[in-house]
Amino acid sequence: MAVYIHGTDDDEQRRLSLMNDVLLNSAMLREMNLRGDERILDLGSGLGQFTRLMARAVPNGHVVGIEYSEEQLNAAKRLAANDGETSLADLRSGDALNLDLGNEWGTFDVAHTRFLLEHIPDPLRAVRSMVRAVKPGGRIVLADDDHGVLRLWPEPPGWMSLWDAYMRAYERIGNDPNVGRRLVQLLHEAGAQPVRNTWVFFGGCAGMETFPILAANMAGVVRTARDTIVSQGLFAADAFDRVMADYFLWSQRPDAALWFSVAWAEGVNR
Repeated sequence: MAVYIHGTDDDEQRRLSLMNDVLLNSAMLREMNLRGDERILDLGSGLGQFTRLMARAVPNGHVVGIEYSEEQLNAAKRLAANDGETSLADLRSGDALNLDLGNEWGTFDVAHTRFLLEHIPDPLRAVRSMVRAVKPGGRIVLADDDHGVLRLWPEPPGWMSLWDAYMRAYERIGNDPNVGRRLVQLLHEAGAQPVRNTWVFFGGCAGMETFPILAANMAGVVRTARDTIVSQGLFAADAFDRVMADYFLWSQRPDAALWFSVAWAEGVNR
């Protein structure tokens, strides 16, 4: 069973929404290199913001978003309705580990997933379904985290120890915090031909207009995992709160820099 370490409360929904709209989606869409007529499967579509962005980029195509969490799916449909885009993308309930596409298997030009594989215990199973979902020659696009690449400078006191505890919390619930480095291997093992890999920068520094949002996003990433980290005995509660307070002070520094990237890999169905 998939366990989402961050939960789905209102604060997490707001964090994800800002991450989508302000920090990542434009850069991610550029990497997609869409023609405009593709039929796209978005697996683990979350709040659906990137799903709809892809749909706008394929006016002669069609986008299907599959999301396991009912809370996320309902929020995605509300956001689409608020934007007057209820019918722009087909947002559905589904399980990436037990994907049911009925008569749509092998009909998609592109299968995409982002920040899903790190949250499921069997990422290869999901990627195999993505390969099966696309036509011969169809594209499979994987984007996910390798948490081990994160660097903050000047480093806040205790931050890397807390970040290590955060990564170990993933492992305790059966997930891989560094799945990003495995994306090309997963494509190969799933039967696809890897054709490209790259990084999408997800960092920034003091002085950038988006840095307060970026810094708050990173704080939210760790804060929403607090219960798991503390309950698993990976970090004491008082120490957790102290490190997060020091992190906030760091985020106000005029020389603060956050270095992070999202791993990206693409393959084709042979």
